[in-house]
Parts: sequence; C-alpha cells; structure tokens
Amino acid sequence: MAFSGLPVDGIEFYEELVADNSKAFWQANKHRFVEHVKTPMAELAEELADYGPFHMFRPHNDLRFSKNKPPYKTHQGAYGELEGGSGHYIQFSAEGLMTGAGYYAMAKDQLQRFREVIDAESTGEEITGMIVEMRRAKYEISAIDQLKTAPRGYPKDHPRIELLRMKGCIAVKNFGAPKWIHGAGAAKRIRDVWVGAQPLTDWLDAHVGPSTLPPDDRPF
Repeated sequence: MAFSGLPVDGIEFYEELVADNSKAFWQANKHRFVEHVKTPMAELAEELADYGPFHMFRPHNDLRFSKNKPPYKTHQGAYGELEGGSGHYIQFSAEGLMTGAGYYAMAKDQLQRFREVIDAESTGEEITGMIVEMRRAKYEISAIDQLKTAPRGYPKDHPRIELLRMKGCIAVKNFGAPKWIHGAGAAKRIRDVWVGAQPLTDWLDAHVGPSTLPPDDRPF
C-alpha cells in the first residue's frame, strides 16, 4: 500500500509502551505495533526509497551488555545510506516525527578524515559557514557523541573545537506531532529536510566518504 501518514494510534501505542515497557504489554499489543508503526514506517521508507534502501531497526533492545535498558525500544527508526556515504534517518515515537541527514556515527577512518578537513583552514571555514546557515534554518547539528575536550593532537583553543570534538555530524529536525504527520504529505516534509541538508551531506561525502573498515569495527 502507498504511504498515507503516521497514525495517531502509533503515538498512543508508544505512550503506553513508555508507561509499561514489559513483555506482557508487548505480547498483548504487538498487533498494534505492526499495524500502526511497523507497516506505515515501511510504507514511508518505500516512498523515500531513492534515499535508501532503508534498514528498519528491530523493536527489541540488545540486553546482553546492559541490564538497565528496557526490553523494547520506544521508537521505530529507519536508516538509509547513499553510495557517497551520507545517511538519512527517520524516527517515529511518542514525541512524533524526527528526521536527519549526515554522518551520525563515524567509524575511526571517517573520524580521522573528518578532523583533518575540519582542521584545514579552507575546508574548516567552509563547513563552519554552512552550519551557521543550517542553524538559521532551524536545523540542529548533532552526533552520536562528542569528546569532553580536544582530540589528541589538536589544541583546546582550536577555532573549530566544537566540530573537532564531535564523533559525527548530522543535521536534524524534530517535528513533534503536528497534524500533518498523519497524512501522506509527511513524506514531502521529510524530503524537504533532506534537500535542505544536501549542502552538508555533499560536503561530507566529498571530504569524508564511506568507511572502509569491516562492519564489526564501525559504531553501528
């Protein structure tokens, strides 16, 4: 079926899951997840397939290395990566819709290249100006994590220290839950965000590019 929006029932499902993140709740309500979350998200990913193919993340948390995580994720994410290396992400949760584009979590080889071009005057100033413009356009610039201080080999007073500390670079917009996310037009709104972020993703693809490390050595 064609994408027709992210249902209000999907938000309500996640609100209830946040309140009762238990196996009993999940088993009793899995059909709601499939109908109101998984299916429309798959339809949305298909609608945006030129940015994919998209990987739909599993609804279960990996509890092998953490006993404090709840068993089920309280959001559904979908991620697609283009040949140039940039990724495009969609997330649906109790808070509504969020989307972003860029390099959320860089592998070691990507991070090294990223820091080198941030340090260089011409490319560093270029991305700094780009990010200023994107923030004016209400994008949030973030990453999976950031260092508390300068990375090894770089001065703490570096003029682009904020970027040097980041372990990724992604432009994000959190839409929340306005009425339009429940209609087919949500796909165009997401696409508009990605088009607006293209100067950044093009820059990252040109100067950082995909990781050449084995999958097991990448952040996610």
